[in-house]
Amino acid sequence: MKRFLIIPFLLILIGCSQIKTEPSIYDYTVNDINGNTFDFVSLEGKKIIIVNTASKCGFTDQYGELEELYQKYQSKGLEIVAFPSNDFKNQEPGSNEEIEEFCKENYNVTFWLMEKSHVKGKDMIDVYKYLTKKSINNKMDSKIGWNFQKYLIDEKGHLVKYIPAKVSPLDTSIVNWVLLSELK
Repeated sequence: MKRFLIIPFLLILIGCSQIKTEPSIYDYTVNDINGNTFDFVSLEGKKIIIVNTASKCGFTDQYGELEELYQKYQSKGLEIVAFPSNDFKNQEPGSNEEIEEFCKENYNVTFWLMEKSHVKGKDMIDVYKYLTKKSINNKMDSKIGWNFQKYLIDEKGHLVKYIPAKVSPLDTSIVNWVLLSELK
C-alpha cells in the first residue's frame, strides 16, 4: 500500500521539477564597473530601468536626468542599471575607471554602473539578449537603436517595454510607470 502512495508522490515531484519558470532579469549576473559580481536578484521587488550609456554622445546629458530620476524615486523602489557601451560610433572609448570617474565627476552618478559591455552584435552580453529577444524574454523583440535606450523591468523582474534613446528619462511616460504601483 505504501508503494502505491509513494509512486504518485514521486511522479508529482518529478513533474514539478520540469516546470519552467517565466524568465526574468533575476536570472542574470554581471560585473559592475569595478569588476565585482552583481546579481540582479539583489533588486528583486523593485522597478528597474536598464540603459546602455556613452560619455561622448549627443544624449550624454541623460546621465544627469537619470540621476535626477533616481534621486527622486529610489525611495519608492526604483533602481537604475547602466551599461556603458562603445557599440555606437565609438562614443564610449574610455576604460571602466575613466567611465566611472567621468560619471561621478560630471553627473554625480550614484545609480548602478556596470562594466563596459557589448549591447548588440555577436558579442552582446546575455542581459541584452534577454532584453532584445522575444524567444528569451517572452515579451518582445527589440533592437538597440542608439546609446541611452531604456528598458523598463517590473517588480517581478519581467520586461515591460523599452523607451527609445531620444526620450528623456524624465518623460511623463517613464515617471508615470515608476509611480504606477502607487496609483493602484
